[in-house]
Amino acid sequence: MAVALVALALGGFAIGTTEFVTMGLLPDIATGVGVDIPTAGHVISAYALGVVVGAPVIAALGSRLPRRGLLVGLMAAVVAGNVLSALAPGSTTLLLARFVSGLPHGAYFGVASLVAAALVPPALRGRAVSTVMLGLAAATLAGVPAATWLGQTLGWRSAYWAVVVLAALTVVAVLAVVPPTPQGGDAGIRTELGALRRPQVLLTLVVATVGFGGMFAVYSYIAPITTDVAGLARGAVPWVLLAFGVGGFLGTALGGRLADLALFRSLVGAMVTVLALLLVVGPAAATGPTLFAVVLLLAMSASTLVVCLQLRLMEVAGEAQMLGAALNHSALNAANALGAWLGGVVIAAGHGYAAPSLVGAALAAAGLVALAASARLRRRELRAAT
Repeated sequence: MAVALVALALGGFAIGTTEFVTMGLLPDIATGVGVDIPTAGHVISAYALGVVVGAPVIAALGSRLPRRGLLVGLMAAVVAGNVLSALAPGSTTLLLARFVSGLPHGAYFGVASLVAAALVPPALRGRAVSTVMLGLAAATLAGVPAATWLGQTLGWRSAYWAVVVLAALTVVAVLAVVPPTPQGGDAGIRTELGALRRPQVLLTLVVATVGFGGMFAVYSYIAPITTDVAGLARGAVPWVLLAFGVGGFLGTALGGRLADLALFRSLVGAMVTVLALLLVVGPAAATGPTLFAVVLLLAMSASTLVVCLQLRLMEVAGEAQMLGAALNHSALNAANALGAWLGGVVIAAGHGYAAPSLVGAALAAAGLVALAASARLRRRELRAAT
């Protein structure tokens, strides 16, 4: 069981690496395909769009397929997308390749979470799902820095070739150690999409999209916050990002354990903690040590929130388990776009680089309102059930 979970996490490591390495190699990619950096940045948006589109579509269409076979097919799609990225001759073909690369992202984590949960007793589901998510957290710690170094040393295309190798290894590992799983059940496309009519699913997606967007309002501008607000040198930025990666790894591991103890309470606690930390990012960013501390704690609480959101969607989706599990990553990518955009709006308005933290706090507060509505509905449902 443990080896099977590691194999599933390896896929998360490959996907996390290909998602974030583009940001570190953006100047190299821009030079390589002959465009400026802002134009090259569209490849990041193309990947995110692929995640948002691919997760619900693949989850709905693949709901009746054997889950191990679906995992292999999704990782084969990761291989194909990154091969196309590495071979792309120009910016347009690279945009299309990155869109294709993003399509299997959310569906993979959704299916892998369901497979991981099925491998363990119900009391350990949270830890099993968080183990899969640890692959993504480990990518920010090790995979992205290593692939960035490789791309800067051997050319940006080599980073995508490295992901091809990781994804191919995942295919082999899943076939070798993940036990065969039956088809996803009797839920068809209509049943899966029917989850979007469930109020609890919609409220949880609002929490993920709006509430988690608060974290991205800060993370998107962490480099200028480090240099312009904290007054640190540019060389300190990678260390701040490392602190974020360490916090994310710890928070993912913690989130699984807390979810096993009390899922909904842990979800509320994580959301409240994210809100509180976003309120103090501005003052804490005034000095280097306090900035490092608040970034570490923010990453921990945000990663705990992600795991709890994943399990909550699996819980409230009813028969549409696959769609519920996959939609979390669509919502998180939408949160990325929302938080980064609103943070940029207040910066452009002249309020400074500390202002996005207050925008983030407002988004987190809005997410908490949606969570309160979910709690109220949950109490009604529990009373009706008893």
